[in-house]
Formats: sequence, C-alpha cells, structure tokens
Amino acid sequence: MPEAFVSPQIVTPHAIRPGAVLVDDGRITGICDATAIPRFHHIVPCEGALLPGLVDSHIHINEPGRTEWEGFATATRAAAAGGYTTLIDMPLNCLPATTTVAALEIKRAAAHGQCLIDWAAWGGVSGHNTNDLEPLAKAGVRGFKCFLAEPGLEGFNRVDEAELRAAAPHLARTGLPLLVHAELPEILNSTASELTGADWRRYETWLRSRPDEAEVEAIRLMIRLCREYGFHLHIVHLATAQAFDDIRHAKEEGLPITVETCPHYLHFAAENIPYGSTLHKCAPPIRDAENRDQLWQALSEGLIDLIATDHSPCPEAMKCRETGDFHTAWGGIASVSVALSVVWTGMRAREFNLSDLARLLSQQPAQLAGLEGRKGQIAPGYDADFVVFDPDQAFTVTETQLHTRHAISPYVGEQLIGTVKATYLRGNLVFDHGGFPGSPQGIEFAERR
Repeated sequence: MPEAFVSPQIVTPHAIRPGAVLVDDGRITGICDATAIPRFHHIVPCEGALLPGLVDSHIHINEPGRTEWEGFATATRAAAAGGYTTLIDMPLNCLPATTTVAALEIKRAAAHGQCLIDWAAWGGVSGHNTNDLEPLAKAGVRGFKCFLAEPGLEGFNRVDEAELRAAAPHLARTGLPLLVHAELPEILNSTASELTGADWRRYETWLRSRPDEAEVEAIRLMIRLCREYGFHLHIVHLATAQAFDDIRHAKEEGLPITVETCPHYLHFAAENIPYGSTLHKCAPPIRDAENRDQLWQALSEGLIDLIATDHSPCPEAMKCRETGDFHTAWGGIASVSVALSVVWTGMRAREFNLSDLARLLSQQPAQLAGLEGRKGQIAPGYDADFVVFDPDQAFTVTETQLHTRHAISPYVGEQLIGTVKATYLRGNLVFDHGGFPGSPQGIEFAERR
C-alpha cells in the first residue's frame, strides 16, 4: 500500500515545509499538504523533522579480513542508528584491499545478507595497480582512494607522484573522483626526527608530528596534477585552514575539486584533548579551536563541500588507553552513530539550518559518489530514505548508543543536541527509538557511473 510520511518539517532541496511525503514501492512519488493526501495511502506520522537519509562517503567497514575491528553487520547497524541510509566503503583496512575486481567481488560476498542499509564501494589506487582502475570502474566502484602518506597497516600502500602520473590518464578516462589522503611523507618524516625524546602521551606531540605544512604541500601537489590531467580531485578529511587559499584559487580557476571535513575536526579542539586520550588520535590530527572556527566558516562559504565521518573503528586494545601513547595507538575515530548530532550541535551555535545539514551530510556526499537521482534528497523519483530527527532534544552520549562492534569513542560523555528517532530505507523502518526492527534489507549500489 502507498504511504504518506507526515511531518511538520520536511527538508526538501528547495525549502523546509510541513506536509506529507508520498511513497510507493520504495520511491518518493510526491510531496503534498497533510490535508491533500490521496486516498488509499497509509499515514506514517513522524515525531520530528524529516531529513533525507544521510550518505557517508568516507567510512571504513573493514570486512573482509578485519571484521573483528568492525564489519557490515555492525557498521550498518550503527549507521542506521545515526540516520545514515547509504555508506560508501573505503578500499583499505579490509583484506584484501579493494584494488582489483577480484577483491571487490570478495567484499560483495562478505556483505551479502548482512546490511541494514545500502552501501557502495570505493576502489583503491595502491601497489601500482594502474591496469585495474578502469576494470574496477566498469565493475561499479564509485571512484578511487589513495594515500600520499603511509596508511600504517598491511594491505594498502601509499602512492608517490610517479605512480599518480601513471594512474591519472586512467582516472580521467573513467570520469570518477580520486579521493586523496593529503599529507606529504617527506614533511612528516622530517618532523619525526625532531621529536626524539618527546612525551608521546601529550596530544601536542602528536599534533607536532603532523604539521599543517604536510597537508598544504600535499594539496598543492594534487592541484597541480588535477590541472595537468583533468581528473576530479577530492580532498578527504581536510583538517587545516592553511590550505584554504590554494583550494579557493583552484576552484576559482574552474578545476574539478571538491573537499570534505569531518565531525571531529568541527567538534574537538587540540588544546582541550586530555593527556593520554588516545581515543582522539586521527590523521591528519585535530587542530586548535581557531582552526576549527575557520573550518566552520569555510563550510558556510561553500569552500568545503561536504561532511563525512571517516568512521575508523578498531578493537580497544589497539587504542593503547592504558599507556596513553599517541605514537603507537591506532589512529581512527568511531562516530557514525552520533555524527549527525555532533554536526547539528555545532551548527546550532552558528548560522546554519536543517537545509544545510541535509546538503552537507546527504545531498553533497551522494553527488560525490554518483548517487544523485536516487540518494540524498527528498524529491520525487528518489529512494524513500528518511531520518526522523528531533533537532531540540539534548542528550549525553553513552556507550550503548554507539552500536558498533567496540563501544569506544571520544564522543562518549559529550553533551549533544539533536536525536535520531527513526530511520527508513526505501520506506522500510530500519531503526526505531533505539531498536532495529526487521531483517537486513540493504543492497549494494553498483550501477556504472
């Protein structure tokens, strides 16, 4: 039976309005006033604002190979609790890494029957796999990820300029984006030599080991290559405001460049991170409060295009919480179940609204991954993916709200505003007031772009 999702605040691409979203067979068929719902529609009352289902274009699910870190079952469960309805999985942390079509098929087999929400895959540029890039594009990956710095784990290698130049013509032919972890290893290595004898339990030491300059110079290199070869360049997890001028000039030049930042860079500040709090370790590092404010300003100006979680969980032992050693601890922050609330808490203190929230966490990530027309908006023809969101309810994050395989996160204990009441995937309820009704219904989005 067709359904009508009724809400006092429907967040569409053009306006926030009261009314009803009409759904038939998992797709949105129209939007109307609550008094004009057609006959034979089942009414679904929504206890809050109705946002488009969120799209996370930067998440590490880790399966196959490192399912003990996370996996499709737990990652999609946590994501559904956070209002996400589509995840684009990064090609590393899993084994084998998604750098060949064969590895992609292994990932697909691992995901089968486990996913509460939809997913898709990024391919990887690693290990001189240039000849695998175009076959991966034909097989349905949404784009490619590479590291300029060492990823820090087995199975995925960083690339240098020569390897990027070999890959660039293939990337340009696919038309798919290249997502780049932009830190130059030469600068990181030089800085490391200056930290002999430093106290690695101090966050300041970790911060000094990953200076702004490493990000800035890596981004400058990638802009030059983008200009030369014409591929779509996407900078992941931008942490430094010092790169803004280069990014602004490149965009004004008309180069195909997009940029993301992450909730942790928008919420935390380096000077407030406690001694030995390795739960806050990530790369690039969380910088100071002034830098955080500049990131928010760049979001308001449109210089930064979207927000993605970079959800990168691991077993608790790998965080080295007993020693508090930032040098040896795994660098990654688990956040997908609370990212919406984290971002909204920051937005409420600034001049943002629910339309900005939907654009930055849903519409723009969907566009990056080539899912426009299906995901990221409440509009006719799109999948009926919704988040029922209370923008005014405050809460304190607890471990039970994480829903990940390992309930560890620097957000535990944080005071946030805005709660997810329910999440719908193609009109089907997948998260409801803390519970997960029904069976896994998520599918892979693998249509060739």
